Amino acid sequence: MPRPCKRRRVCAMPRCVSFGPLSTRARGAVSMSVDEFEAVRLIDLEGLTQEEAAARLGVARTTAQGIYASARAKLAASLVNGLELHIGGGDFVLCDGSAGCQGRCHRRGCHEKHKDEKTEE
Repeated sequence: MPRPCKRRRVCAMPRCVSFGPLSTRARGAVSMSVDEFEAVRLIDLEGLTQEEAAARLGVARTTAQGIYASARAKLAASLVNGLELHIGGGDFVLCDGSAGCQGRCHRRGCHEKHKDEKTEE
């Protein structure tokens, strides 16, 4: 029996869930899961290493590497081929600010919680 999929930890849902070409009509679509989006955000936007991103996602480094590779392939297909990109779904749980983010989570409640903790010290 295969091992059940471990739920990835995500700081917040994406603000925008659909992207596509403005100048022409898209000829198809690519679907990216929320955990793939989070991997791109952590590694490319925040500049974390794959090991650091894996800790924030709550998975092994090799799993994070696979999630990230899949996400980049989907981004490339969307950009190069002029396809719409839709973000949604996947096996994830929203971060409650209690583990892994260490005050760097972009989810508002998490920022507020860690800001309060820092001012008390």
